[in-house]
Amino acid sequence: MSGHGDTDVLERPAETVDDGLMPARVRAMIAETDDILRIELVPANGQSFPPPTPGAHIDLHLPERRVRQYSLTLGSCPARYVTGILKEKAGRGGSRHVHEVLRPGDIVQISKPRNAFALADGDRPVTLIAGGIGITPILAMADALSQSGRTWQLAYCARNRTAAAFLEELAAYGDPVRLRFDDEAGSPPDLAEIVADAPEGTDFYCCGPTAMLDAFCEATAGLPEERVHIERFTAARPLVGDGGFLVTLARSGETLSVAADQTILDALLDAGVEVESSCCVGICGTCETKVLEGVPDHRDAILTEEERSSNATMMVCCSRSKSPELVLDL
Repeated sequence: MSGHGDTDVLERPAETVDDGLMPARVRAMIAETDDILRIELVPANGQSFPPPTPGAHIDLHLPERRVRQYSLTLGSCPARYVTGILKEKAGRGGSRHVHEVLRPGDIVQISKPRNAFALADGDRPVTLIAGGIGITPILAMADALSQSGRTWQLAYCARNRTAAAFLEELAAYGDPVRLRFDDEAGSPPDLAEIVADAPEGTDFYCCGPTAMLDAFCEATAGLPEERVHIERFTAARPLVGDGGFLVTLARSGETLSVAADQTILDALLDAGVEVESSCCVGICGTCETKVLEGVPDHRDAILTEEERSSNATMMVCCSRSKSPELVLDL
């Protein structure tokens, strides 16, 4: 939805490190704001990138085995990928490495695009809502919608104008785009009002900080699930009524207690259980784990509704439990 250390990875020849990864050269880095960089990546092996779809993201592989997910934005195509990266002061070091170490000319490894935030087919009107760096995937959606002939509108919210990215590009779309800045309005955006004022039958898409996404989920709680779409790059807060539960590891027989403010992944790692993970917010699928008993509370953006209903697997980085105990194939 963003490390210092050995930077040799950035100087490797233009070849893939792992199956499925692509070498990319950093062609340009442009400061959109004090804390947001527009990064342009081009193929480093003479081949083209796979064509992305609006809402797609890539994994950016950084030194110290850091893997971070960043959305692709306007201008992304087989010849180049464009993203916006916020320097997160309280992050895990990935965005800091991009801002402080990565430079034009460096070679990085990226995944092929994945899309868990795709525009739904059809001709229903669309309302896009973005907060801060959340404009990155939303801008790609706006461009696709402007060319499709569908009715659409976009509300872009930020603390102030100096914290807003891609303003020049947004201005080109004219009336469908509404900018809202907290310091000028005197209060946070009223998402319930934005939702209520949208045309009947509207599809809603929202990407932004956790507080905005939580408010958006509240504002759209009464709408059909297929019309509400969100993209999170930080873990969702526990819901009211969430509590702790037990996780039993089938292979060792060990039972762990997962606290109300703790993820299953955190509990596993604290207990010394090795689990592969990457995004920690349920958008990459790396931590998918087989469920043997119990009912997961799925909070990822990867599994289909059919897969969720089967309860065969779950993403332990973000999902929880509806039953007092889960038995996992670990």
